Amino acid sequence: MAVTQQLARIPEGYLAACRQAAATSPDGDPRWDPPAYDVLDLDWAPALLKRVGEVAGLEEVHLDALRRATDGDTALDLGFLNTPPHAIAPFGGVPTGLDASQVARVSVLLGQIDMPVLLTALPADERDAASLIGQVGSVSGGLRAYLLEHFNALRHFYLDAAKLHLHVVLWWD
Repeated sequence: MAVTQQLARIPEGYLAACRQAAATSPDGDPRWDPPAYDVLDLDWAPALLKRVGEVAGLEEVHLDALRRATDGDTALDLGFLNTPPHAIAPFGGVPTGLDASQVARVSVLLGQIDMPVLLTALPADERDAASLIGQVGSVSGGLRAYLLEHFNALRHFYLDAAKLHLHVVLWWD
């Protein structure tokens, strides 16, 4: 089973209800079950996307937004989502998240990143490009297509979350 990064966009009320459920449940069950259409599986792309930004010389403000979009922040209290036997991140650290205002800012900055241009900074040879950014093994459809697909999914995910004033919770599962 592969461990991949998951993101969920959720309203503050849902997060509060999960926190309350965990506090009142005898075994800490937060009843965490966001709808499938509000969950994004980024596979192993986050580290590779950040590395492309570094290699291509992406401005720090945009690179930081890419980091926040895939690393989250520890300011939201999400420890209740990490309580066995109901931990949502059994293979990773404590889930992280961004509140609605952070999501809005990240969304704007991700929208300003031209990933196809960044990908031109990689070596033309696929193996050399993969080696430079730390990709081990191969990905279906080629490295550049994989990265572009996952970046576009991330950008659209944050855009939709920002429009709806939602939080984003991130974890590795």
